[in-house]
Amino acid sequence: MDIVARAKNLILSPRTEWAVIAAEPVANPIDLIKSYAVPLSLIPAICSFIGSALIGAFLFRNMGPGMHFGLGGLLVSAVVGYVLGLVGVFIIAKIIEMLQPSFGAPADPVAAMKIAVYSPTAMWLAGIFTLLPPISFLAIFGLYSIYLLYVGVPIVGRVPEAKAVPFILVLALIGIVVNLVIGALLGMLFFMF
Repeated sequence: MDIVARAKNLILSPRTEWAVIAAEPVANPIDLIKSYAVPLSLIPAICSFIGSALIGAFLFRNMGPGMHFGLGGLLVSAVVGYVLGLVGVFIIAKIIEMLQPSFGAPADPVAAMKIAVYSPTAMWLAGIFTLLPPISFLAIFGLYSIYLLYVGVPIVGRVPEAKAVPFILVLALIGIVVNLVIGALLGMLFFMF
């Protein structure tokens, strides 16, 4: 299935699309990252870079003194954020795989990777709003990814419905920690340039 149809179907009919995803054979789970996460996660990386570099610079210049970032620093930040985001998908997949047996599901690396790769679809698509800093708050629509995770965990990950919410809460807490670490790494790198 092509990436546009997959993203559209996940947003508009997640239960149906997760069932399709669950049934799809995957020889190598890393291929999911290459074919889906790599291109989709470019959306927020590119849009936030453009929004910050072109539009953000214009707004800051016209709003008076403030923090100004060089183009090189913004580019490095975008590239490193993009790479660390993909690493985060891989880490979350491994965490899902390790959590599955604790919540009554078999440890399944393919199912875990499917969940980790497809759940952030809404977040990546909402990254388009970072293109224009004045409307970047609309990226909050990316929180729909939590619902995608909620729907996908029982279907793809085979976690019983009754344990889906606790599973997601534990995963969310771990995911927050992973993202804080990634953010800290990105922040340290960002201020080096």
